[in-house]
Amino acid sequence: MTGDAMTLIIMAMIFFAVVLVVMAAGSMVGRRVDIAERLSTTAPTSNNSSSSGSLRTDQTQSVWAKMVQEVERRGLSLTDSNGDALSERLMLAGFDQVWAARAFVLLRTVLTLLLPLLALGVIALMNDWPSPQNLYMILGGSAVAGLYLPNYIVNGRASRRRDEILNGFPDTLDLMLVCVEAGLGIDAAFSRVGTEIVGSHPLLAGLFANVSLELRAGRTREVALRTLARRTAIPEIGAFVTLVVQSDRLGASIGQALKVYAAEMREARRMRAEEKAHRIPVLLSIPLVVFLLPTMLAVLLIPPIINMKNALAADSGQTSVSVPGQK
Repeated sequence: MTGDAMTLIIMAMIFFAVVLVVMAAGSMVGRRVDIAERLSTTAPTSNNSSSSGSLRTDQTQSVWAKMVQEVERRGLSLTDSNGDALSERLMLAGFDQVWAARAFVLLRTVLTLLLPLLALGVIALMNDWPSPQNLYMILGGSAVAGLYLPNYIVNGRASRRRDEILNGFPDTLDLMLVCVEAGLGIDAAFSRVGTEIVGSHPLLAGLFANVSLELRAGRTREVALRTLARRTAIPEIGAFVTLVVQSDRLGASIGQALKVYAAEMREARRMRAEEKAHRIPVLLSIPLVVFLLPTMLAVLLIPPIINMKNALAADSGQTSVSVPGQK
């Protein structure tokens, strides 16, 4: 009876963990809104004015938003002590919702409590209980892993997002240069380029769509561009924003400035590719030294060592045989 109850408890814990993982994966997949649809719904038309459920609808329909609201409704605070810094890191990783920081705190708390319970359930299921010291280390390590695993995921996602934006930015500048030279203003160029690069560079398309929405909402061009630089935290995009703002203030030709800067960005991308190519021999030397060099040393040195051992054994045998004859 006790064993059946323990099995039911373990199965309930595993089911709860699977439900949390499925909910997290579902929210991440459902949160990816089609950029083309968002760009097509920015124009104020009379047909879809009654169904303007863009960002607010996405926020209220999110599973994580409902979970955060339910937890806070029960009196548990999900506010982090470094809320601003946490919001900045989440925004760099692509989580720019209002409730993102609170959902991060909730996930970190759940994993910190859930992973030790899962480790304890696995140990109980295997019926192989370690010593109290080892059990304490396993549970403590699981809690530490649950505490730092969300940070690792967010940092990795932010790094991949930064690389993707940086690699696609030269192509985006070329398209923007074509639009400006064709007679479009810089505000219309953001909207047009954001529509064109939805398939090739969706992250940049989303950023440009946000800039276009902010400009249509009444924000100044400088504020919208500064917000773009803050959302990416990439020096190249910050330099682009400064270039556009200064050209706008001084009345210089934005097309000529974009042409020069686009050429510099293409050259920078080529240099980054060459740098990665030059790093390949250095990275290949590590497995060669670790795996190939010991094998080569073994092949070259073991036969002489065996021959030397046999020669020494033969010499010692001859010496032991000749000594009694001399006496």
